[in-house]
Amino acid sequence: MTKCKCAVCDCNTIHNENVQKTKKQMLTDDLLLDIADFYKVLADSTRIKIINALENCDLCVCDISTILNMTKSAVSHQLQNLKEMNLIKGVRQGKEVIYSLADEHIKQVFEISLQHIMEKRNEN
Repeated sequence: MTKCKCAVCDCNTIHNENVQKTKKQMLTDDLLLDIADFYKVLADSTRIKIINALENCDLCVCDISTILNMTKSAVSHQLQNLKEMNLIKGVRQGKEVIYSLADEHIKQVFEISLQHIMEKRNEN
């Protein structure tokens, strides 16, 4: 990773109008913490792999464990984390639970993240 060559502000001027306008538009701390928790859940490569797998097809634990070459127990643990944050849902079908993305937003977050990463890779 390269060191940031960001511009540094050398003044001490406070732009009160901008500060007040921004303060009024800021989200509550509780909501911002929920957003941070959402990204914390996504900050694990195994969970991202599961999201990627479920993006294309609804799958059971056995399917996901085969795709990721992991134990069912390890996959189940990660599925529970994703389910607790409402990123996936599971529907029981007989003895199986079939998992899918909770909604279209999860797919959109994944796709936007992928586009961002690919743009940066293509720039380099």
